[in-house]
Amino acid sequence: MPEGDTVWNTARLLHRALAGTRLTGTDLRVPALATTDLTGWVVVESASRGKHLLLRLAAPDGGERRTLHSHLRMEGSWRTYAPGQRWTGGPGHLIRAVLRAPQAVAVGYHLHELTLVPTDEEERIVGRLGPDPLGTDWDVDEVVRRLLTEPETAVGEALLDQSKLAGVGNLYKCEALFLRGISPWTPIGEVTQPAALAELAGRLLAANRGRWTQSSTGSLRRGETTYVHGRRGRPCRRCGTPIRVAGQGERITYWCPACQPDRR
Repeated sequence: MPEGDTVWNTARLLHRALAGTRLTGTDLRVPALATTDLTGWVVVESASRGKHLLLRLAAPDGGERRTLHSHLRMEGSWRTYAPGQRWTGGPGHLIRAVLRAPQAVAVGYHLHELTLVPTDEEERIVGRLGPDPLGTDWDVDEVVRRLLTEPETAVGEALLDQSKLAGVGNLYKCEALFLRGISPWTPIGEVTQPAALAELAGRLLAANRGRWTQSSTGSLRRGETTYVHGRRGRPCRRCGTPIRVAGQGERITYWCPACQPDRR
């Protein structure tokens, strides 16, 4: 699932493949960039900010700097291949970007956002984001301050607000709430230790940095990686109560009704 750790991993994948190289060809398959040609531009670095991917480029003459911004949402991905290698990331009609370099080809599939902005204007895209557990700006106190500006918001929705906490998605939201024994429908203003919750959500995300298998249980074995997420109807690992799932805001929430009682 493309949460902050997946985007961080993807940024490192692209950095290893492209950083320091000059692009030999590009194909950006979105209307706004259909005529944009970045051939000759040098890839300076690939970085992540929350769930946003930032590929920073320098013009052939070394003057202008631009950032190719993409967002993976639920289905997006970037894959890298050796020149001439068969692309296996999905059907061709889902390809939104192709970046060719002498030693590698990067292909972006099902990217829901693909924009090109001056690098010194990246804040237009990511400036609204809250502290990132994988960034230099990580600050639990600031996360709590932002969360409590809307105390009536259900905690299950508040943790997904990227302006409060960048990078945490549905998986880590569900897992952190279970581990803290908090009902997802508790107003954030009534959570007794919001700092401990925010710190745990960030720690779960950071623990999976550098690997593609996401786990909150400590096990990387198939079917053993989560406590509640994706386990609808299966017994709670703590008490045996069937895990429940329900819509919450624009997402779905998994929880154990016995371990996470709604006390409202």
